[in-house]
Amino acid sequence: MKLEVKHDETANKFFAEVNGKEAYLRYLFIGKGTMNMIKTYVPPELRGQGIAAEVVHAGLEYAKEKGYNVIPSCSYVETYIERHKEYETLLD
Repeated sequence: MKLEVKHDETANKFFAEVNGKEAYLRYLFIGKGTMNMIKTYVPPELRGQGIAAEVVHAGLEYAKEKGYNVIPSCSYVETYIERHKEYETLLD
């Protein structure tokens, strides 16, 4: 599934709408240059379709492009990074 993931900088989240429901990755900035990725959420009826992976991927790509470090406070983000070693360089 290829989604359109949007970035809402005001709300500190990356999100995608699927069937009128929102899946998201929320983050906070910790000082300059560090994103604390705190929560990934996908509505129960949409789980198991790779939606969380796409939203997290968008967040990590953003961090990579901006040169930010990442703190994976969300267990899903931590697991995603473990499975996609190319993002380990972002870890703070």
